[in-house]
Amino acid sequence: MSKTYRIGQIVPSSNTTMETEIPAMLRLRESIRPERFTFHSSRMRMKKVVKEELAAMDAESDRCALELSDARVDVLGYACLVAIMAMGHGYHRASQERLTKHTASNDAHAPVLTSAGALIDALKVIGAKRIVVVAPYMLPLTDLVVDYIRNEGYEVLDYCALEIPDNLEVGRHDPANLPAIVQTLRYQDADAIVLSACVQMPSLPAVAKVEAMTGKPVITAAIATTYAMLNELGLEAIVPGAGALLSGAY
Repeated sequence: MSKTYRIGQIVPSSNTTMETEIPAMLRLRESIRPERFTFHSSRMRMKKVVKEELAAMDAESDRCALELSDARVDVLGYACLVAIMAMGHGYHRASQERLTKHTASNDAHAPVLTSAGALIDALKVIGAKRIVVVAPYMLPLTDLVVDYIRNEGYEVLDYCALEIPDNLEVGRHDPANLPAIVQTLRYQDADAIVLSACVQMPSLPAVAKVEAMTGKPVITAAIATTYAMLNELGLEAIVPGAGALLSGAY
């Protein structure tokens, strides 16, 4: 009998993508592996992607971790990359440690990972040193994200800020636009392409096309988070059609 795992997500209240892309990937995995997954979310208020709202939202993550631990989920993902990176260098480690302690204090210990930390770790997994980045944020926040990634030891050769302030609009951005956006970047010398440094900007349908177009491995915040969740659960990190990281090569 196959085991069923409960996937918990701490989600910005206006996020509409993380609860579609991560389940989509794990449903694809169910087509080739026996494990099954259910999905459970708790929400933090956030409408505009600005530093003040992000900080206020992050303060709600403690409550969300406790709520999800009531459901005895097996792993939790903090589904907002920029909220973590806007809090200062290395904050994903402090957030993950603090939120994991909350689950343990509720007699429901489950590891908490963040999409920010998952993206940083994914670059290490694929051996990327030099990258290009696509992000939906306004330029000041995109600069913060790029600075955060650089502080973790990666060289960001080029990046694009789409400057979409409303988080609902970020979720409506057409992933079919992404290949053309990548073509405006100096990706030729990069080891990998971060196609979406945001869990709200849809990107999964464009991953295979951008990998074929550029010959580079493509990762996104959602793909990195899925990889990290499977890794935490001790499961083979393989999802058909979800890019190099989830190809089984790593």
